[in-house]
Amino acid sequence: MQEGAPIVNIMGLYFNLTNIFMITVASAIVFIIALLSTRKLAMNPTGMQNFVEWIMDFVKGLINSTMDWKDGGRFHILGITLIMYIFVSNMLGLPFLVKINGTEWWRSPTADPMVTMTLATMVVVLSHFYGVKLKGPKEYGKGFFSPLAFLFPLKLIEEFANTLTLGLRLYGNIFAGELFLSLLAGGLASSGVGGAIAAVPLTIIWQAFSVFVGTIQAYLFTMLTMVYMAHKVSSDH
Repeated sequence: MQEGAPIVNIMGLYFNLTNIFMITVASAIVFIIALLSTRKLAMNPTGMQNFVEWIMDFVKGLINSTMDWKDGGRFHILGITLIMYIFVSNMLGLPFLVKINGTEWWRSPTADPMVTMTLATMVVVLSHFYGVKLKGPKEYGKGFFSPLAFLFPLKLIEEFANTLTLGLRLYGNIFAGELFLSLLAGGLASSGVGGAIAAVPLTIIWQAFSVFVGTIQAYLFTMLTMVYMAHKVSSDH
């Protein structure tokens, strides 16, 4: 839970209202993009349809680079959803942050570790689910004891480490970017005219860099998701 975030207690469970609001906003934006791109489908795509088809081809290339399409085709929609949702989430806090009476109401949802760790946990759980579904419980379980049985504890540690690094990598990059932007914005407000003028180009440059970082992080998260899936479902892993 982030300091300054609005927290409510419902039946003993704590809910971060900012996270709920920003997750809803990101989901709505992705839904609207998908809706607009499929309203008037054409053989020669233009505009939004062309953009979404490019994303589809890009994710397909990611899958083909990690596993056979026979195994990985079922994860195509998952990859498209992840890369679009994470990219949109990463971008939401870049234009501005909204604080009312010290309480944050607008920022990137991926700047909160609870959100990114939830996404990472979902990916790892799904990888185990499909591993069991496609290989069967017995065959899938053998993988934890192969090639040597004493490696089992190390493989459990690996699963925990994969979850932790997948979530914290995304959180750390987005949070750091927004933190630096807030510091620059504070400099604009508190400094004199000269300091404000000097902070403006730095803010623009950092925002451009943050867009690049947010894009790379969406790509890395999706790519690593496909790698984890490949390790669980492919027969040659």
